[in-house]
Amino acid sequence: MKNPSDSFGISFTALYTGAVWHQNGLSDDSLATTQGRLLYHLMSPFEAASRLVAGGNLRTFLLQRHLIIDHLIHKAIADQGITQIIEIACGMTPRGLRLRQRYPLLHVVEADLPDMAARKALRLLATDRLSQYHQVTPIDILATRGEYTLETVVERVLDPAKPFIVVTEGLTSYFSLDVISGFWRRLAGVMAKHPGSVYLSESYLKPRQPLIRGGLDACAQVLGAMTRSQVSFHFSDSDETKRHIEAQGFPEVHVHNPEDFYDQLPIPHSRGTPFVRIVEARS
Repeated sequence: MKNPSDSFGISFTALYTGAVWHQNGLSDDSLATTQGRLLYHLMSPFEAASRLVAGGNLRTFLLQRHLIIDHLIHKAIADQGITQIIEIACGMTPRGLRLRQRYPLLHVVEADLPDMAARKALRLLATDRLSQYHQVTPIDILATRGEYTLETVVERVLDPAKPFIVVTEGLTSYFSLDVISGFWRRLAGVMAKHPGSVYLSESYLKPRQPLIRGGLDACAQVLGAMTRSQVSFHFSDSDETKRHIEAQGFPEVHVHNPEDFYDQLPIPHSRGTPFVRIVEARS
């Protein structure tokens, strides 16, 4: 990004994503925004055309990744007894509210660039949702010094004696592979100090079909200009994704295909192989 501390651009997509959650019954009215609703309606013709041509659209992939990540969070809590979670680039996601309703003693931390974090905190504060168990804090994943660094935030808001879940949903594709790999290496180092921690994210594969790839590349350029970032698709398949994430310092990595969850979760189906993959990495 040209200015990593300026959240204007990515806030644009956060508002759209928040509207997708709300339109599909996953969100809370307190997180709905007028801008998000407008973007949702403006994008509807393009989403319909994408689904017709490619067999899936952005909304399909958003719902697939969101619900699968939720499923893996619940599994980590049930199987490992993890009691704290931090979601980086939280935007207007309703996940924190849903988790707090289901797990009253779960410590939920939502983090984003300062402007977006302030906006989210005000929304939650207005409905009396903030507490010692539900916090919002600013973070800048590119910062290497100061109060907004990954390392400083984790040390400040999480219990150092316990493992945690960290989620970055809708974040990694806004950076080049070199830049986001630097973040992954630092995250792996932080998680190594909390054995048993779990990282959940998503990755979009590069389409093999030239026509679809060309169309997505064009969309990436437009989105990149709108969000002042370098939108990119990093990997060609699940194996490449797994190898690269492991190489950043994660000893255990699983890459999930949404097709494997069609019979388990109420997620929309893609026509053909989905472009999105869910990354689950452990310390």
